[in-house]
Amino acid sequence: MNKMLYGWLLAACCGLPPAFAGDSVDVLAQPALHGPQALRAVLQDVARADARLVAVGERGVVLLSDDNGATWRQATAVPVGVSLTAVQFIDARNGWAVGHAGVVLHSQDGGEHWSVQLDGKRAAALEVQAAEAASDERRLAAAQRLLADGADKPLLALNFTDARNGLVVGAYGVAMRTADGGRSWQSEIGRLPNGRGLHLYALARQGNQVYIAGEQGLLLRSRDGGEHYEALHGPYDGSYFAATVLPDGRLLLGGLRGSLFASDDGGDSFQALANPIPASINGLRVAGGQLLLANQAGMLLRSGLGAFVAQPVAVSDGLPLTAATTAADGSIVAVGMAGARRLEPSSLSTTTD
Repeated sequence: MNKMLYGWLLAACCGLPPAFAGDSVDVLAQPALHGPQALRAVLQDVARADARLVAVGERGVVLLSDDNGATWRQATAVPVGVSLTAVQFIDARNGWAVGHAGVVLHSQDGGEHWSVQLDGKRAAALEVQAAEAASDERRLAAAQRLLADGADKPLLALNFTDARNGLVVGAYGVAMRTADGGRSWQSEIGRLPNGRGLHLYALARQGNQVYIAGEQGLLLRSRDGGEHYEALHGPYDGSYFAATVLPDGRLLLGGLRGSLFASDDGGDSFQALANPIPASINGLRVAGGQLLLANQAGMLLRSGLGAFVAQPVAVSDGLPLTAATTAADGSIVAVGMAGARRLEPSSLSTTTD
């Protein structure tokens, strides 16, 4: 998600998350922004790589912290200058990031160095091949348009279950899957009941239950690890920008104007949760035994994992937040338009279960 100012204005005006802006395709051939200004970059996501924190953001910036978010430094090598939207590490060394121009990046050394595993041009070519193999003329026509557009479709979410198996999704219904750690990919577009090509904003998974949430109320579920998907009747027609599954299997969805919904039966039915801040929810994450919500108003909301009781914490002087996680020392690190902000453990009251 590009967090340049016009991206935020687009979100405010059109009800979309700050996802789309004009990254030129040329940035695929240029390395990430490097220098002191990178430490002031707009950040899109943050993840733990064991004790290390890895944050990603605009113009290919990847920042690393080995002191629980107190200080940050830039990654040694990022080969592309596209805005990066999401990051996940499965252990201390192996991680992936996705972003604009359909890029998937991989690191094998805790975020120090990154390599390109996929870009939008290759993803479009894979979808053309899949559509041809399926003898689906309508799908093939859409795939050929995708290919003609070039590498301009951002990836917005990812989920890796281990070092081999991962799923990435993004704008205009793009979805790609790997079973070998990203060395090869296959298109999943044909598996998804998303004939209108709606944007896919969020992924959540627990075991074989996979959820994909997107614009205009799109909500998809797989019960078999992604082999087959069905469309669910969600709780509202607005867009979902965030999703997570609690340890007890409860599904949470966040969307426009603070909309927050929970399902205790795998998405068959939903209940609205009381959210004291009516600002769009950009991020949901279970971390450190608590639930963290990042919103467009620059507020972090914390809750225990039992009954949802939101505790708002002002973080970034009203500038939008996109994600948060806990550091190894129990502090919370939130990222967004103001960069990375650390909340000391001593400043945080106990969450309510």
